[in-house]
Amino acid sequence: MDSVPEHCPGTESESAGKVSACQGCPNQSICSSGAAKSVDPGIELVKSHLSNVKHKVLVLSGKGGVGKSTFTNLLARVLAKSNESVDVGVLDLDICGPSMPRMMGLLNEQVHQSASGWSPVFLEENLSVMSIGFLLNSPDDAVIWRGPKKNTMIRQFLSEVDWGNGLEYLLIDTPPGTSDEHLSLVQYLKGLPDIGAIVVTTPQEVSLLDVRKEIDFCRKVNIPIIGVVENMATFVCPKCTKPSEIFPKDSGGAEKMCAELSVPFLGSVPIDPLVTRHCDEGTSAIDTPSACVDAIQQIVQKIQQYTGGH
Repeated sequence: MDSVPEHCPGTESESAGKVSACQGCPNQSICSSGAAKSVDPGIELVKSHLSNVKHKVLVLSGKGGVGKSTFTNLLARVLAKSNESVDVGVLDLDICGPSMPRMMGLLNEQVHQSASGWSPVFLEENLSVMSIGFLLNSPDDAVIWRGPKKNTMIRQFLSEVDWGNGLEYLLIDTPPGTSDEHLSLVQYLKGLPDIGAIVVTTPQEVSLLDVRKEIDFCRKVNIPIIGVVENMATFVCPKCTKPSEIFPKDSGGAEKMCAELSVPFLGSVPIDPLVTRHCDEGTSAIDTPSACVDAIQQIVQKIQQYTGGH
């Protein structure tokens, strides 16, 4: 579906397409005809294909520019390094703005297709990545797709990528918002066990406002929230080591919001120009001592406690 009215009765409801909330919805005629009630066979394909993936972790943000992909990149590297026997996969679902190939240092790599599906690109023996960026002729190519084509690609990514013998963690990096990609993702993952969401924000109220919508989205579609990460919380001067708030916490920041909404707060991550440089160059930042990496490692420990992982 391209969009969902605020009070949508749901495609399986007898009143689908027939109530006032459905007026103006581009899918009204489909729902009212009953065609939307047919089960998408892709749901069973995804369910079967991801049965050996233990934890499916969605990394979400209500607003763009909060460093969600940077966080996902660091999270994957730290998880993989914390235990080499744990396999970690990263699925880049930001179809129009895939950034994982560059951040992971895999910019010119390509995926190969076999009888078992698409083979992801391996960064380490226990860390693999899949992104539409690997399918483009050039990193500068624009992906100009409507909702249905995005939906098809998301289904293929979820049901046709050969992650090997099984993953402990599949980190799904999503675009900002609560739109087409998120609805398709939830539709295909519905009913699978061990799904959780990490929501990334920055401290200022303009970001927290959108994050509240993201939290509401998770609750409405029954996705458990692992917790909220406050990114770019402070800047620590490399010379005097004095912390400064780049984004003011006039409303108390993410931690206060989490207390108000009864959502776990996973921690704050400071800005580190060196980490940004590593992401631009596609190199690993986790071997260089920094307050940013220390914060990510503490967050990883909380995630492992939540998932019962290693």
